[in-house]
Amino acid sequence: MKTLATLGPIASDSYRAARTYLPDGEIILFSRIADVLAAYGEGRADLALIPVYNTREGEVKDYFRLVSKMDKGHWRDNVVLPINLSLGTSDDAVDGSAIATIVGRNSVFRQCDEYIERNYPEATLMAVHDIEAAMAAIRHEGRKGFGVIDSEELLLRHGFSLVAREVVSHNRTRFAVIGDTLGAATGFDATALMTRPLRDRVGLLADILGEFTRRGINILDLQSENDIKTQKLQIYVEVEGHQQDEQMQQALRNIERGVIHEPGALRILGSFPRVEMRVKQIRSFGFIGSGDMSKWFAERLNNEGYKTLITGRSTALTPAEMIPRVDVVVVCVPISVTAATIRNYGPLLRSGQALIILAGESENTIAAALEATGEGVEVMFVHNLWGPQALTMKDKNVSVVRTPRSGAFSSEFEAFLYKHGADICHDSAVRHDLLMGIGQKLPTTISVALAKTLREFSIDCDDIGSHSTLTSLYGILAMARVHNQNPRTYAEIMATAGEGRKIVRAFANNLLQLIDLAEAGDIAELARVMDNNRSFLPPTFLSRHMKQAKAVDEVINSPAMKG
Repeated sequence: MKTLATLGPIASDSYRAARTYLPDGEIILFSRIADVLAAYGEGRADLALIPVYNTREGEVKDYFRLVSKMDKGHWRDNVVLPINLSLGTSDDAVDGSAIATIVGRNSVFRQCDEYIERNYPEATLMAVHDIEAAMAAIRHEGRKGFGVIDSEELLLRHGFSLVAREVVSHNRTRFAVIGDTLGAATGFDATALMTRPLRDRVGLLADILGEFTRRGINILDLQSENDIKTQKLQIYVEVEGHQQDEQMQQALRNIERGVIHEPGALRILGSFPRVEMRVKQIRSFGFIGSGDMSKWFAERLNNEGYKTLITGRSTALTPAEMIPRVDVVVVCVPISVTAATIRNYGPLLRSGQALIILAGESENTIAAALEATGEGVEVMFVHNLWGPQALTMKDKNVSVVRTPRSGAFSSEFEAFLYKHGADICHDSAVRHDLLMGIGQKLPTTISVALAKTLREFSIDCDDIGSHSTLTSLYGILAMARVHNQNPRTYAEIMATAGEGRKIVRAFANNLLQLIDLAEAGDIAELARVMDNNRSFLPPTFLSRHMKQAKAVDEVINSPAMKG
């Protein structure tokens, strides 16, 4: 039979968590976290369970200090429990009016500080380690005016009358399970690590965190504290992912070798199934469309703990079969068939579900969605401005169009984008399509027309670079990129409807006018047009983006790139 050491007494929060994790094992109870960890470290228990975080009091500081001194074990799992605290008294007056002294554990007082301040601001607080011994003494000695805050079960067991139930709302505690074996990867994991006491260096903390963020690894928790003996900095970090993941191993290796420069500077506390302290409303996503973009999003949603299903022409599961099984339906198909797909499957969505449209054209698709689905179905449009080749969505643009029917599910999906670092822009449907005419439709059309012109004049691409300026080369590179990726995708972009059409037509008309002026030699008029245009191109925009342009130019002109 396995044994587990934790904090007592019976009916305490830690005891309940231990029973949840090991219902048939032997539970050994102690009064202090240090004693719990000592029992595990000395082999008197197979496992240890200790509180590490509470939604009311925050991090448990004892854990941070003591776990750094452990020589064995892995943090391998977690238990999260709602904490139900009640106020009881042994007096006859059960309304609580006579309570002048409140007894409890320090952690309980921190969780209940608002309740105590509001209801018993004049009461004396008596913090104890052994709550059972304190309650027994109150009963045995017949002390008057004493109240105790702890679990209802513990109060009733010791003969106390309940004054108030559930004195604290939104109170949950996370408990760490420590054992000899490393937790297996589940796909929804986190890794906790701690540094040894570090020598001080400018930018050390930022450099450590940067190794995670530039790989798209999200940081869940960060603490720092000076080691009591040396007064050197110790850093605790909890990040998403398992320590055996390739990206994680690269980050940990670089931190130790390239950032801290001290062998053995990192202590990996463990990897475990990720804990979600906030309550998610969405459980599952279903994709209509089995292309690479659907798979890209599905993988990242899986890593967030959501269940995902993908349907398409190549899948055994059909969209009609999938829709009743999920909370959110995501349509991610070619632009030209998005509206038709929504009209086909939208009527199958029930009230309480959500429809997320991943597409490049908003006006027609949103209109189709609002028409094809019932009033109880949420609708939101999302246009991600990156492809499935992207490693992360950090600092990449995404346009979000909320509708009058965008609700809690829509907000949760938007929060997912925000968490992963996407730069979110909120648009109206008309504004999105107009700006996409500038940002995608027009540049793509120009790129295709430029390539067609080069082909007609038999101009070799190798000769273009030597005759291009910094700015003109970008258009050439964009042209080459368009033609070396998926032509169908860019054809879909050029064929989008909505306000973007106005942009391309207006450009074509303006181009013809400029050609006429140039061929007529009307330099004065051309200069006047450019002067008028300048008011829409402020110097601040130019200076901001020229920094990026110069950085690209340095790379392009490096000997390695030229070779």
